[in-house]
Parts: sequence; structure tokens; C-alpha cells
Amino acid sequence: MKFDNDEIKKIAHLARININENEAKKVSEKLEGILGLIDQMTQVNTDGIEPMAHALDITQPLREDKVTEVDMREKSLKLSNETDQSLFIVPRVIE
Repeated sequence: MKFDNDEIKKIAHLARININENEAKKVSEKLEGILGLIDQMTQVNTDGIEPMAHALDITQPLREDKVTEVDMREKSLKLSNETDQSLFIVPRVIE
């Protein structure tokens, strides 16, 4: 797909970037290369291939979900000047 300078300038405006004439030609070539690669990829036959989350067939080792820390809620709440149930009450800082 070919891009003319007007299309490149419109794309640059939408992307909120400033480009000059020399840069517009380089951007046009890069966009044409990207779209060509996408066109090649869409022509690949993927029938019978299942989608996968990773290129390698590996799994993430998971650790056992168990509590390893001591509950410090009551001890921490005692350090505060003011609390409400299990919440810290602090002075308002934004009005």
C-alpha cells in the first residue's frame, strides 16, 4: 500500500507528531514495510493450529497459596491515634 505525503501528514497530525518532508518519506517507507509484513502474516495458513499464550510450551510454576506472615492488624491499629473498626482515621489533607 502506497502513502502520499498528504496521507502521511494527516496520520502525523492524528498522532500529534511533527514531521518534515524528509521524515514523511521515511515514515511512508516504514508504514509500507509494516503493512507488507502484516499482509504476509495474514496469508499464512493457520488451520488446525491452536492459539497459545507463549511461544514455548511451558507452564509457570505456582507456589502453594498459604499465609506466611503474622497478622499485624491489631498491633498496627494500636499505634494510631484514631481508628474506626479496622481502619486508620487520618486528618484530611486535600480540601
